[in-house]
Amino acid sequence: MTKRILLAGAIPASFLAACSLGGIRIALAPPDSGSAAASGTQGGAGDSEFKALAQGLKTATDEVKRFAEKAESEMKSLGKMTEETKAGADKAITEMTGKISEFDARLTDVEQKAARRGGGHAVEAKSLGQHFIDSDRAKTMLADGSAHKGSARVTIETKNITSATSTVGAGVSAGNSLVPADRQPIVGLPNRTLRVRDLITPGQTSSSNIEYPAETGFTNAAAPVAEGNLKPKSEITFDLRSAPVRTIAHYFKASRQILDDAVGLASYIDGRARYGLEFVEEAQILYGNGTGANLNGIMPQASAYAAPSGVVVASETPIDRLRLAILQATLALYPASGIVLNDTDWARIELTKDSQGRYIIGSPQGQIAPTLWGLPVATTLAMAANDFLVGAFRLGAQLFDRMAIEVLVSSENEDDFIRNLLTIRAEERLALAVYRPAAFVKGNLVNPA
Repeated sequence: MTKRILLAGAIPASFLAACSLGGIRIALAPPDSGSAAASGTQGGAGDSEFKALAQGLKTATDEVKRFAEKAESEMKSLGKMTEETKAGADKAITEMTGKISEFDARLTDVEQKAARRGGGHAVEAKSLGQHFIDSDRAKTMLADGSAHKGSARVTIETKNITSATSTVGAGVSAGNSLVPADRQPIVGLPNRTLRVRDLITPGQTSSSNIEYPAETGFTNAAAPVAEGNLKPKSEITFDLRSAPVRTIAHYFKASRQILDDAVGLASYIDGRARYGLEFVEEAQILYGNGTGANLNGIMPQASAYAAPSGVVVASETPIDRLRLAILQATLALYPASGIVLNDTDWARIELTKDSQGRYIIGSPQGQIAPTLWGLPVATTLAMAANDFLVGAFRLGAQLFDRMAIEVLVSSENEDDFIRNLLTIRAEERLALAVYRPAAFVKGNLVNPA
């Protein structure tokens, strides 16, 4: 229980210490606190009994204050407080303590009654017309009467209009009725898992074009040389290549009211706008043909699969072919670091069984990340069925971000202003540099019939 003990004016601490009565906690308050208590404003109680108690407390504290002033004067002149003053002070403090206890008991009773009544104030429900009449602009218009010129515009929060009549029609949410609808989170369309970007070395650029020298040939003439003879010369040829920055973008319309009424919907649109870019980005990284505004993807530049000589596989399976593709990359001096497959093809590989019906790749109860021949497998629907890509992704390519994904909203496009619409635009700028096309091997898991 919190006790509110108020003294009308400061009482010297030296005086309180000299009194024989202890164990009292006194909160020193500004001089007007006693008058505030006497007016019945403390604790919300304004009845005559409460006022009388407050006045009694004020009288008691004034008496203590008088003895405190007298004691302070005696201390200055005599160096100590007389026994008469001390006895009077002890008596005054005792009376004040009684008043405090009585006041506190009454205050506690008032608080308990208020708590049982609920204590809160009911919120008045205003209609649309009441909101308008109570507005400052409407009051000015009404005060001017017929002499008023112009219009009065009042913006009203819909959530504050709890008694206005509303109609729910076809295609209109029931959330604006008197009984609000139980609105659940937005049920969105499924998103495709995006993984290819994570395989490639990331980078950033402030230019509109990435230029890099690509090694196109190497003639190795290194050989033992006798003392005094000319050293052999090896030949290395380069080709200056470029990877221009490309823009991936899209936009769509949205009602301004929708964005105003549902902040969560705005966040959802932002996420959908970003996902749309990332969806196309992954397809461009794999299959972009480099013409027009397209990226020059990895698949068009990768080396075609060709079974390495010296290895003969009877009844070749997709698992065998992937192992041979890994060997092809290794023989090109670019050890593979990952495999990209279509989800359907990977499922077919996982379901492969031996002659006794046991799964060859993993277990149905296993939770190990997809791996094959010691390499991580990235599955994505952006990869066409029956295609595969094996390569040294970190060494062979790099993805440069010129501008990270950006979402902009504007009401000044076409006739959006008069239709109360918003245009939402999302875009990103990036470049893909495939430094070493030989580091990648592409092909079909099964030869087409």
